[in-house]
Amino acid sequence: MKATEALHDLGQSLWIDDITRDMLDSGTLKKYIDAFSVTGLTSNPTIFDNAVSKSDSYDPEIKRLSTAGYTGEALFFELALQDLSRAADLFLPVHERTATVDGFVSLESSPLLAYDTEATVAEAKRLYGRAHKPNLFIKIPGTKEGLPAIEEAIFSGITVNVTLLFSSQHCVAAADAYMKGLERRVAAGLDPDVRSVASIFISRWDKAVMDKVPEDLRDRLGIAVAHQAYRDYRAMLYSDRWQRLASMGARPQRLLFASTSTKDPKAPDTLYVGALAAPNTVNTMPDKTLLAFADHGELEGVLSADGGDCEAVLAAYEKAGISVADLAAQLQKEGADSFVKSWQDLLQSIETKTKALS
Repeated sequence: MKATEALHDLGQSLWIDDITRDMLDSGTLKKYIDAFSVTGLTSNPTIFDNAVSKSDSYDPEIKRLSTAGYTGEALFFELALQDLSRAADLFLPVHERTATVDGFVSLESSPLLAYDTEATVAEAKRLYGRAHKPNLFIKIPGTKEGLPAIEEAIFSGITVNVTLLFSSQHCVAAADAYMKGLERRVAAGLDPDVRSVASIFISRWDKAVMDKVPEDLRDRLGIAVAHQAYRDYRAMLYSDRWQRLASMGARPQRLLFASTSTKDPKAPDTLYVGALAAPNTVNTMPDKTLLAFADHGELEGVLSADGGDCEAVLAAYEKAGISVADLAAQLQKEGADSFVKSWQDLLQSIETKTKALS
């Protein structure tokens, strides 16, 4: 049995953190679904920038859309929705087979709106309505301004992938926004079955402290943070507040482990996949990590609901001079800034191609 199949059978969803038109046209994405138990897909501005700038597959459509008057963000979202609609159709059997728990694809709203609540809500409604796909998540950042946007989007019936989470506290805040949206739906007599995932970024923790801690603490911070978030996620599921919502038909906001490609060349290339196995969660990974795990990955057991040794590990980092809370805030800001830069690079790539094709 492949390691990917074993992870799937354990109850964790494997999603691919990549999409290109070439993947769709060549049948590569279909192969990942059939051969490696992939049941969903995530995307972000960096992924689309690489897809558009490093391939000529989009050129005919860019030329057609630009001739029709599309420019900038409008042109990009047309391209992205075309790709994600095709991917959503590939995952639709999974979505239906799992009673709409799995089989989702994700589209990022403009990172330029990360600190604008009202604009984020308007964008989420526009993109979700434009897609017309039941298994499409709109990605909204879990920033202070993003949290009320998440609540409003959920209340409006929009499925949401909460992104740019870096700590258990961030995940708890995202869960609170999710539940507020569901509670408003219940109060309004609406169906509370609106799906969501909360994406916590893992490898960036270890990259940030790689050269700042003793060797025995190297590559342990991301996993400890993930373990703490999983403990608090499980506790939330047993809370009276969640049980009331569940009794009315709500489904849990699943925890999603993102940024799970290994950044340390000294560490195993499957580090964050084998160590983060847990039922009813998601691990999204680039194709390189997926193929490595399918080839030689091993499960290291299942995350424990009590958090294991996460508190002791986090305390060791604090003793080594790393403020986990401060670093979480820093990583979230840096993550938002990096997505803005990728967004600007993406729009520049589209503009350059549009001019060349004209």
